[in-house]
Amino acid sequence: LGDAGSPALAAALGRGALPHLKMLSLWKAGIGDAGLVTLAPALRRLPWLDDLDLSGNLFGDEGLAALVAPPPPPPGALPPPTEGLAKLKTLELCNTRMSDAGCATLTSALHSGALPALEELKLFHIPASDAAIAAFYPRYRVRCYNLSRMDG
Repeated sequence: LGDAGSPALAAALGRGALPHLKMLSLWKAGIGDAGLVTLAPALRRLPWLDDLDLSGNLFGDEGLAALVAPPPPPPGALPPPTEGLAKLKTLELCNTRMSDAGCATLTSALHSGALPALEELKLFHIPASDAAIAAFYPRYRVRCYNLSRMDG
């Protein structure tokens, strides 16, 4: 898929393709920040989406922010849709370039209620610090792991 193919997928989803999609795996799809920025609005329009796997992609904090904390719309514009993320139970971000800043963005999104149904968050092998990852443990029904930080 890559960043070059992301607009085509976003356009198809935006036209109503796969309206009842519950699980989407874009594992190792070559999606960078630009690709996820393009896909994010379409993903938020999937009202039944409850499992999203974006593992093994090249995006980092910018792409993640576009997905979970999009910037406010310009004055007079309609707010971005969020119905898809409202039912999201599992979000897999393993082997991405998510750093401490991305963890802070995701924590802020969780605090704001952007992902109210989230139960499982997978963060295997990301460059974020142990402290940034640990912020997810105590508060939410979210399970976080970072195997790159574990012994054995």
